[in-house]
Amino acid sequence: METEDGKMILDKFRLDGKVAIVTGAATGLGQAIAVALAEAGADVAGVDVGDMSETGAGVERVGRRFLAVQADLMRMDSIPKVVAEVRAALGRIDILFNNAGIIRRTPCLEFSEKDWDDVLQLNLKTVFFLSQSVARVFIEQGSGGKIINTASMLSFQGGILIPSYTAAKSAVAGITRTMANEWAARGINVNAIAPGYFATRATEALRQDEARSRAILERIPAGRWGNPEDLAGMAVFLASPASDYCHGTVYPVDGGWLAR
Repeated sequence: METEDGKMILDKFRLDGKVAIVTGAATGLGQAIAVALAEAGADVAGVDVGDMSETGAGVERVGRRFLAVQADLMRMDSIPKVVAEVRAALGRIDILFNNAGIIRRTPCLEFSEKDWDDVLQLNLKTVFFLSQSVARVFIEQGSGGKIINTASMLSFQGGILIPSYTAAKSAVAGITRTMANEWAARGINVNAIAPGYFATRATEALRQDEARSRAILERIPAGRWGNPEDLAGMAVFLASPASDYCHGTVYPVDGGWLAR
């Protein structure tokens, strides 16, 4: 099918000539997202405190450039440095994928102020202010852009033992909507992906708990844990022109968990 601008529909999913920032790109979901965006044609700047050589190899394997930006996103002064480094090395920014995050598991009656503050700092405050900084770049460039946040099933549910994570991910859904409301008219799309239960380092403890893992799998209609690559299609869609009329929405990729 040919679209109104003369492109075939699959062309709308291409990211040729685009530059994407992916935070938390060293492993897991961030690594899969970075490689998927590269496969669609984007050059990628990965941001993490960890070793990103494996992610970089995956990006370069498909012929795209990879920039490894070592940064502690718990520190607010890292944000302008990240943005400046990406612009200097890759020339522009077109896509921001806010994926970096942490989780702390403790009953509410025992939860510490530090665990509260650390999770809210990285999972919420950094997401907002990095988005703000990149949105300013989009406006300066005059070509719009895409911001995709990593939300969660805990953007919709309460969960147990993770009060600060639930608070942060519920708020990520909220700021996704409010940023979209303000920036849609400027050609900036802000949306979020809510992954379900994926086989990553963050869920290792759950998967090793036989009873808990069985209970989770019994509720997932797809009958399995998600693989990081299961996010690839949605990540590319939201980063691409195919999603130009999508604003302020949280898209579950959960094997049917929320439908159950």
